[in-house]
Amino acid sequence: MRRFFIASHGRFASGIKTSLEILLGKADQVTVFDAYCDETRLDNALNAFYKTVEANDQVFLLSDLYGGSVNSELYCVADRSNTTLIAGINLALVLELVACDQWLSEQDLLEIIENSRQALRLVKQDKEALVSDDFF
Repeated sequence: MRRFFIASHGRFASGIKTSLEILLGKADQVTVFDAYCDETRLDNALNAFYKTVEANDQVFLLSDLYGGSVNSELYCVADRSNTTLIAGINLALVLELVACDQWLSEQDLLEIIENSRQALRLVKQDKEALVSDDFF
């Protein structure tokens, strides 16, 4: 089984999980940690998470910002068996990871990461289309 631990500065992680539940119907395999929102420590949450992980689970640690304090703390446990750390997440990335039902190789992960980068777009309105009678 694949397991996910999403950690962020503030409530971004919880927001990602809420979006997953809306778009996928459920996100039981996703655990979140919203750092700096209360006195709960990330290391304690990680220890509790890893107590629920089975030996054959593929684990993804996902953080909001590469090099940030949350990512640095996840990095300290990224050497555990079957564990992968990905930083700088967006909803497109997490959706694809969670929706996939197979063991993901490093090549699979690189493709998913690239796909998530392609989801970032500068969106401009086509002003001609907005004034066209055919638009309505």
